[in-house]
Parts: sequence; C-alpha cells; structure tokens
Amino acid sequence: MKLPRDLTGKQLVKALEQMGYRTTRQTGSHIRLSCEIAGRHHVTVPSHDPLRVGTLAGILADVAAHHKLTRGNLILKLFGKN
Repeated sequence: MKLPRDLTGKQLVKALEQMGYRTTRQTGSHIRLSCEIAGRHHVTVPSHDPLRVGTLAGILADVAAHHKLTRGNLILKLFGKN
C-alpha cells in the first residue's frame, strides 16, 4: 500500500482517534497520543504540514505492530484508500 504524501500531523491525529487513541499532551509541535486497546500504547505525532514520508511510515509501523495489523490493512482502515 502506498502512503499518503500530503498528510498533515493533525489529520493523522484525527485518523488515529478513530482507532481509540486520544491526545494526552502536547509539547511544542509534538502531540502525544495514548491508546488503552490491546494494552497501553503511546505514539508521538509531529504537527507538521505535511508529514515526511519516513516519519509517517515509522508511526504507522508502530501502530500496526501494536494492533497486530499489516501496514496495508492499517492504511485501509485509517484512510480507506490505496
């Protein structure tokens, strides 16, 4: 699955909120999200416009591993497209 290229940090936060993540704090331009589903998990998302592809890939890989999904399935679940 191809990663979205024009995604902002705030759009990613909104998408992750659909999976049970919630904002726990923000320091500068970095937003910390926490999820209690399938155990406690934290992820930090930079509020940049747009997110760098490598940063996005790393965040999605971390979230996918925690929820035991493939990266492709996670992208479909979050964004509903290829």
